[in-house]
Amino acid sequence: MSTYENRNLTAKTGRKMTLRSALMAMAAVSTLAVGISRAEARGAPESFADLVDELSPAVVNISTVQTLRGPGRRALPQVPEGMPFGDLWEEFRDRMGEEEEAEPQRAQSLGSGFIIDKAGYVVTNNHVIEDADEITVIIKDGEELPAKVVGRDSKTDLALLKIEDGDDLPFVRWGDSDKSRIGDWVMAIGNPFGLGGSVTAGIISARNRPVGSTYIDFIQTDAPINRGNSGGPLFNMAGEVVGINSAIFSPSGGNVGIGFAIPSNDARRYIEELKEHGKIRRGWLGVTIEPVTEEIAKSLGLDIKEGAIVNRIFDESPAKAAGIEAGDIILAWDGKSISDTRSLSQEVARTSVGKPVKVDIIRQGKRMSITVKTGELQDDETAKDDNGPDSPRGPNMSDRELVQGMELSPLNGDLRGRYRIADDVNGVAIVRVDRRSEAFRAGIRPGTVIMRVNQEPVTSITEVAEKIDAAEAEGRESVLLLVHYRGNTVHIPLPLAEE
Repeated sequence: MSTYENRNLTAKTGRKMTLRSALMAMAAVSTLAVGISRAEARGAPESFADLVDELSPAVVNISTVQTLRGPGRRALPQVPEGMPFGDLWEEFRDRMGEEEEAEPQRAQSLGSGFIIDKAGYVVTNNHVIEDADEITVIIKDGEELPAKVVGRDSKTDLALLKIEDGDDLPFVRWGDSDKSRIGDWVMAIGNPFGLGGSVTAGIISARNRPVGSTYIDFIQTDAPINRGNSGGPLFNMAGEVVGINSAIFSPSGGNVGIGFAIPSNDARRYIEELKEHGKIRRGWLGVTIEPVTEEIAKSLGLDIKEGAIVNRIFDESPAKAAGIEAGDIILAWDGKSISDTRSLSQEVARTSVGKPVKVDIIRQGKRMSITVKTGELQDDETAKDDNGPDSPRGPNMSDRELVQGMELSPLNGDLRGRYRIADDVNGVAIVRVDRRSEAFRAGIRPGTVIMRVNQEPVTSITEVAEKIDAAEAEGRESVLLLVHYRGNTVHIPLPLAEE
């Protein structure tokens, strides 16, 4: 290669390297711009001041007055005339200042809330206004406005108030809590320790925290939340309410960086229920359930690790009407997967009353779907007795048989009375359990009623024995018993032992 040709190649290579460097630089600038854009959209602003100015007028302090009535000092006995030391006793009574009944005392408490429309509807926690005789909403300029309770719910700790003279008031918008991510910045405004509008900021530390509520999975935040912040809003950086500050975790009662907020998507739905009905109407299925454990799945020959297994169906319930049976494993409710009993309870409760819902189940190892028309959960919802007839026979020894260390007997009136077994519980009674047996180690005790074996109902000792024999013939190591004991119906995997 000539010198000229070598120089020419070097020149061309240099131009190519220069062009490549330029493209890389442009890409880096573009990536940086995208990064800045994302930071502006989701990250912490240079200052929270603009958000505070915009949102704080709609955040209110809530003052409640409660009348406390309690017993006074115990009334001292009267001394009959003529008794010794009667004068000294009367003098003692006078010094004690005897009271028949204590004077009512008025206690005042403070919390937080926020206005959700210009008509003056205010959202707060139920525990902020519970048992209050008077409720006053204090807006930013210090004006005090009387309010009344529209509806409240202790299970979700939500309450909706209405400012009596509310008109053209500032309000805030709901956000989509499902779009909130762990690590997103959030801001809390409230009334900690009665100090008035205070602002704190932090991030979402975790989601879906089951903190003492069946119906809500909370947002966890490290934005400082203290006593008095209850009922106040948790804002995202778009100025939308993504949570309602409701609880703190603290050994001392002060902020330690772990606070919990009700997600806005749950709160918004429940608040609409309170506004329309004055209470929260929850969906009802009418069953008792338990998780599908590895032992339960193994005893049924199933390779699943999720779902909820039905123990018992209440009479006159949506489940009964739809044909759901004890032993059914619920895998999905209205298209949503069911991981455990908690998720099923939540999904059912969130379902509109009267809505037809597709329920995916496993029954006898087969997958199928059933349509259930959701009922309304009542606080005192219980199963009703169907007054089934008792057997007139007594527990003769000839009627009993030992199966897997359990002495079984037909269920009859004598056993129902002895073990307090309700009339609507049917099956085979256990009257004795060998302490060396697998049944005893599994927790089975006398007074237990076997209702089903491997999801099939049993009404006689023969049926129990045959179904256990069939499981052994199939090579199973255990059988699944549905049993009733002291008012509770549960599934128990029973390991099989050679007899």
